Amino acid sequence: MLEELSISGLGVIDKASAQFSPGFTVLTGETGAGKTMIVTSLRLLSGARADAGRVRSGSQKATVEGRFRVAESADDSTRAAVAEIVESAGAELDDDGSAIAVRTVGSDGRSRAHLGGRSVPVGVMGRFTGALLTIHGQNDQLRLLRPDHQREALDSFAGDKAATALGRYRTAREKWVATLDELDARRANHRELAQEADRLRFGIDEIAAVDPQPGEDDALADTIRRLSDLESIRSAAAGSHDVVAGDAGSLIDGLGQVRSLLESAGDAQLRTLAGRVSETLTVVTDIGDELSSFLSGLPTDADELEKLLARQGELKALVRKYAPDIDGVIEWRATAESRLAEIDDPQGSIDELEAAAASARADVESAASTLRSVRRKAAKSMSVKVSAELAGLAMGDAALSVNVTDDTAGVEDRLAITVDGVTSHAGAEGADRVEFALVAHTGADPLPIAKSASGGELSRLMLGLEVVLAEPTSGSVMVFDEVDAGVGGRAAVEIGRRLAGLARAHQVIVVTHLPQVAAFADNHLVIGKTSKSGERAQTSTVRPLDRDARIAELARMLAGLGESDTGRAHAEELLATAESEKAQVSEPAGKAAPGKGTRKKR
Repeated sequence: MLEELSISGLGVIDKASAQFSPGFTVLTGETGAGKTMIVTSLRLLSGARADAGRVRSGSQKATVEGRFRVAESADDSTRAAVAEIVESAGAELDDDGSAIAVRTVGSDGRSRAHLGGRSVPVGVMGRFTGALLTIHGQNDQLRLLRPDHQREALDSFAGDKAATALGRYRTAREKWVATLDELDARRANHRELAQEADRLRFGIDEIAAVDPQPGEDDALADTIRRLSDLESIRSAAAGSHDVVAGDAGSLIDGLGQVRSLLESAGDAQLRTLAGRVSETLTVVTDIGDELSSFLSGLPTDADELEKLLARQGELKALVRKYAPDIDGVIEWRATAESRLAEIDDPQGSIDELEAAAASARADVESAASTLRSVRRKAAKSMSVKVSAELAGLAMGDAALSVNVTDDTAGVEDRLAITVDGVTSHAGAEGADRVEFALVAHTGADPLPIAKSASGGELSRLMLGLEVVLAEPTSGSVMVFDEVDAGVGGRAAVEIGRRLAGLARAHQVIVVTHLPQVAAFADNHLVIGKTSKSGERAQTSTVRPLDRDARIAELARMLAGLGESDTGRAHAEELLATAESEKAQVSEPAGKAAPGKGTRKKR
């Protein structure tokens, strides 16, 4: 709920603050006093676009500060959404669990937002307040004429069933569109894919003909360096072998003789030396064996070096074309073979994608059919409940007809599907068109509300929708800006009664000119205007009214008779009647209970 609102430098308001209580609060005041600035300030806290023209003349900036608290009656999803936003923004709640949102707009048009003492993007603050606050004004009534807003209202009424069906539809449609995009790309790139396949096949064949082995280039380079100085290497190895294990007085023979002499001596110290000589003899013998193996491994054919150089040339040719080394060439070949497997048969790939697209299209059709069924069932119930509200809002036997029809697909529509035997366009929100039509009286043809509803009827229609869509325990803040425009008499009384009923589940804040509506409020704030002597600028103030002051304000609203006994008598009678009705009526007339659907912010 909204607990407190402070405004400075906004429009006609220099500085003003107001405390808000649970239930139904009305804001009244003379024309031009600044009532709309209250709604404007709340829109700014909701993330609306900043307008430097709203900054008060002579002020450097306009500042709006609101203190919000999640109502105890709020549903779990609202609590979770608010907690997630506060945590992700690094904001902090006050000790009492409330959060302060601040929006400033400079005279240069620059805007800043703060939430819980932390600077945040305007969008983050808008998400926070949007989870708690819904604002309805005359512009919102006009948006109600748009088919997309009518569809959103129906889905909100249908609740979780519509949300689940719509989620399944969106997932299926996303997969289908992605498959269609890939299919179109394959068809458009058929020639390019064929040319790429030829290039890959040539490279794969060229590498396969050489058949390089991992690390072969490095090993080959070492061998070639050795063979380039073959004779000197052979001479060094052979001479060393002769010294170690040759036939004429080799080192091995000498060490053997030394060991025998030492072992045959009778001295213990010499026998100890014989053991060490034996170890040395073992090492020298191993060296002799290795030298012998090395010499036997040296090429004896003079053409061997030329063969190795030719092989090295083949490997270098591959490295120049495909990768920095032979291991990279081998990896390129494996990647090329994988890619070639994908595109080697472009037509086959296209056939597979066409089959996948057909399967995905069938999934979309199934999901669209389910969604349409959910919407049509909800439309019937919604029509009955809203029509009952309209009857209670002094609209006679007028009724709302909620129609769900197919969104007809064009001849060349890429996203055409068949739903329940009808060709429809698979839009982002379904394959349906939702239209609200007003039946003026029994037996009359339903006409779209865009063509048939007056301003007053739109006001009552929107209020009726809000009553039906309201979740009893949602605990949101609902703001109505002159939603009663174009309404008077008995209809105004019924609007007041409906707003009072809505306030049992929500905090309701209403800007109104109608005393019949204001009389039903639990709390009454008046916006006053003053002009200081010698100053042209007007200043607005906000103050709460006690019962006696409310009577005077209602009398002024009735006929500008705030100071007359007759006016006060009429006002007191109106207030007493409203208080009596609020005490006696537990549910708004014309309905048994609020709508069962889960309310979504619109």
